[in-house]
Amino acid sequence: MLTIHAAPLVLPVGAAAVVDGAVAVDGDRIAALGPYEEVVAAHPAARVRRWPGLLTPGLRQDRAAELLTRCYHPDPREADELGELPLRGEAFERLAATMDATRRAGSVRRGLQRMLRHGTTHLAGPLGADDPALRTAVARSGLIVRIAPSPVPAGEGVPDLDPFAAGGDLARTSHGPLAVGGRADLAVFDVPDEAALYGRGPRPCVATVLAGRLVHRAR
Repeated sequence: MLTIHAAPLVLPVGAAAVVDGAVAVDGDRIAALGPYEEVVAAHPAARVRRWPGLLTPGLRQDRAAELLTRCYHPDPREADELGELPLRGEAFERLAATMDATRRAGSVRRGLQRMLRHGTTHLAGPLGADDPALRTAVARSGLIVRIAPSPVPAGEGVPDLDPFAAGGDLARTSHGPLAVGGRADLAVFDVPDEAALYGRGPRPCVATVLAGRLVHRAR
């Protein structure tokens, strides 16, 4: 069924922003993009999802390898003991020394799920070339791996699940422009304008659409 995702502001990247805009999604592809009234008029039978804030292309996580292989993502049942944030450095090394394959695989799956909650749809690769378990988990997640050098050298700074934490703007942090015929990888942030995506303020991701599927929706 064709779905229209509408928001007060759509930022396609590489094209002008659309106030009261919408993106129509048919299967895993973008069928239309433009002002809400025009998109709805062209697709009157479509289901409509209205979102607050900004609708953007899905984001690219440039520190995926570190976040998935050099961090431990605690299970919610471990929160009292380990907290809720990824464990890095010495804390990770202590866990890794006794971690079996099942526990490690669970951490990888949770890390991928938490990336989706930050609007991530693409990962900078390569990933899992010598790690079949990691390669399988990434493939099952539906996230796209792009072989590209990271703008932040591995090991420089602390890797963060939020792609904007690296300091890039939307054009640098997104997977690429939204375009009719392109894959429907979208993110929605409940912020008032593009400037609010940057800096240290909150930028809650309320929805992530991966190949046309709504894979994250904030409660």
